[in-house]
Amino acid sequence: MLFKSFILLSVFAVACYGQSKVPVYVYYESLCPDSARFVNEQLYPVAKAFKKNLELHLVPFGKSSYTTQGSDVMFTCHHGENECYGNKVHACAIQHIQGNSYQPNISKEDLTLDYVNCLMHLAQLKDGAFPTKRCADEVKIDQWQAIMDCANSTEGSQLLKQHGDVTNKLQSPLKSVPTVAFKQTYDEELQKLSVSSFRHALCKNLSPQPVECLDLPSTASVISSFGAVIALTAVLISRLL
Repeated sequence: MLFKSFILLSVFAVACYGQSKVPVYVYYESLCPDSARFVNEQLYPVAKAFKKNLELHLVPFGKSSYTTQGSDVMFTCHHGENECYGNKVHACAIQHIQGNSYQPNISKEDLTLDYVNCLMHLAQLKDGAFPTKRCADEVKIDQWQAIMDCANSTEGSQLLKQHGDVTNKLQSPLKSVPTVAFKQTYDEELQKLSVSSFRHALCKNLSPQPVECLDLPSTASVISSFGAVIALTAVLISRLL
């Protein structure tokens, strides 16, 4: 009975350990090679591994700018007119993607990240039309027509303008793309760490750190914290005796 109690309390302690969550804003551009590299090689795999610890906000605007004339919004984008359209596709996808009834374990956020990851990869191939439909087929997004309609309408322009306002609130213009801001606050040293090793930057901002951070070089404090959890478990058991 004592052994079972210890096991149950240990499992409870581990389950509760490392459940911290941090908001992360990623400011990027749909046709930027550096943005694509960051999303495909760092953000996507880390976000999948740290799903319970990351509140991800994607902001597809980058170093773009806009002007308004009445109800019309005109954009100038870092990599040209095609990027303006691509940014609208991203903005519309973030707005319109929904979970699927036949994939109940996959959330809207999961599908959005999968779709954005695909868009960033295939758009760099520059082998024809923007991969709106192709990525929707690959990721199994039902709302591709809504995304297309949105990107080609005033809705897409308004959504992209909103992302521009969020971007300009952080920096106007951005110093670099992609920019990664934890808790929507720019920090130059954390930016450098994020683009070189997003996993390290994320773990640095999680307290307590989850077990996924344990194999990083500077994890002595994490191990110490984990030991403290086990010690607390032992104290609780002793009080039950």
